[in-house]
Amino acid sequence: MLDLEDRLDELNQLGLHQRMRMVSGPQGPRVVLDGRPVLLLCSGNALGLADHPRVRQAAADAAMRWGVGAGAARVSSGTMTLHRRLEERLAAFTGQRAALLFGSGALANLGVIPALARRGEVVLHDELSHCSIVDGCRLSGADVVAYRHGDADHLAWALRQCDGRAALIATDGMFGMDGDVAPLGDIVALARRFDARLLVDEAHALGALGPGGRGAVAEAGLEGEVDVVTGTLAKALGSYGGFASCDHVTARFLVHSARTLLHSTALPPVAAAAAMAALELLEEQPRRVEKLRANAESLREELAREGFEVSGAAAHVVPLVVGDSELAARIVDVALEAGVFAEAIRPPVVPEGTARIRLAVMASHTRAELREVATVLGRAALKCGFRPGAGVPVAAAHQVFDGLAEAA
Repeated sequence: MLDLEDRLDELNQLGLHQRMRMVSGPQGPRVVLDGRPVLLLCSGNALGLADHPRVRQAAADAAMRWGVGAGAARVSSGTMTLHRRLEERLAAFTGQRAALLFGSGALANLGVIPALARRGEVVLHDELSHCSIVDGCRLSGADVVAYRHGDADHLAWALRQCDGRAALIATDGMFGMDGDVAPLGDIVALARRFDARLLVDEAHALGALGPGGRGAVAEAGLEGEVDVVTGTLAKALGSYGGFASCDHVTARFLVHSARTLLHSTALPPVAAAAAMAALELLEEQPRRVEKLRANAESLREELAREGFEVSGAAAHVVPLVVGDSELAARIVDVALEAGVFAEAIRPPVVPEGTARIRLAVMASHTRAELREVATVLGRAALKCGFRPGAGVPVAAAHQVFDGLAEAA
């Protein structure tokens, strides 16, 4: 039997240990960590809505009217009118006819993919897709193909090998570790050509890309051209939960076949109400999306002045690839001592040799705060013996992963 203490020691020696840091108070541009304020650069609260007064009040009102929990699965007594209203709003926002709420964005992928791909069929995903997409593909029982990151030609080759079998393509719209965007125009064209279904996960793109923050699909002008759009309520919308938007027939089918919907208690009404209020704010105040984009560009400019390689990032996620896992963790620790709370991303979340510091900008950050972030990270890198600009660029990191995939 595997000795868990030995395994933990091994992870520590490899620089892959994880820790849970305790944050006090709401998620804002600054949080209190271990009793002192720090700048927060590792939150998904991109639009600053998690602690918005209207969102808070909506959650409080829902708790008084609907109770704290839904009490049952959606197909039992768990579906409330509040759920249906939010589903209608999400469907319209993502350019689809229908939507279904799930317990989280990960649960949406873990439920939808196995429902739409069966044994004997083929499911193809971008090799850098979110782990919930990868795991959903494995759970489906279908033959799984990981095509090279963002490579439509490789996807086309893989589809030709399917020999006419039913196929499902799954990809992130915007990739959470690199901040780059999938070539959705090419992928949609291939899905049509090979009569394949297409699922796009908009978890990171919602609220950040596209007109009014409607996501990468909308930014590419492809609303209504994607079979299923999945996403989360826990990032730009500041709440918790997930969804899948699609046509009415697919939605009805998922009610019968998505196991993470059938066998999970429905989303708490407080979370649904908070997400509804956040969605209303996003629609009323599209300037929040513009501010997020402006802040992301400001941070990239400031980081470039410090010598960091920042090409490849398209929106508010900015990766600083340093290569070595232990080095990434050290830089993050030194930056935290100086008041900047960033995140070290290490294998197996990213390929070996591409450990990085992942920065997530918020619309509520100020330009001065972002300048401070870049300065602190530049000094932390030098203190740890890393020269900014000497790391592994994002494009090269993809090549490293390609080589590993081909070798496997």
